[in-house]
Amino acid sequence: MIEVRIHGRGGQGAVVASEILAIAGFYEGMFVQSFPQFGVERRGAPVVAFVKFGDKGEKLFPRCDILTPDHIVILDPVLLSYINVFEGLKKGGWVIINSAKKPEELEIPDDYKLAVVDATSIALKWKLGTAAQPIVNTAILGAFVKATGILSLDSLEKAIRQKAPVKKDENVNAAKEAYEKVIFRNK
Repeated sequence: MIEVRIHGRGGQGAVVASEILAIAGFYEGMFVQSFPQFGVERRGAPVVAFVKFGDKGEKLFPRCDILTPDHIVILDPVLLSYINVFEGLKKGGWVIINSAKKPEELEIPDDYKLAVVDATSIALKWKLGTAAQPIVNTAILGAFVKATGILSLDSLEKAIRQKAPVKKDENVNAAKEAYEKVIFRNK
């Protein structure tokens, strides 16, 4: 089983991102689960969403918080300042982060692989959300697919077309652009 934890803020699309990843995994024949963890949050408050991928024949897994994820996705780099997003992350796991900084400029522990993409700029280019609050979820999923290799870009595109509530072409284009522009930390 592969477990992914997505950290974002209300309004950035973390929950929809987890659903899109699950749909893409389903298209590839995996058993999947997607679910959020939030209470009475408001726009801008921290949100966590989870995705689990299992192989065919693997028993269904419990729907519970992912405490030791294989990979994490961070939609807002500001979260690094006040939440321990790395808590429980397995060594060697991927950290996929939305940032305009270069990988070496970020203080991400060397225990993890690092992929960085400026999903905010990509979302703004494709007019996803507003200038004040771009929706970065589909862009960062393109980087996730490229970094982890868990899913194909084709499955991600089909899942975006199925789940994105609006601007399906723009969301697909954002994912493809991020797939091409993601930068990896050299080890």
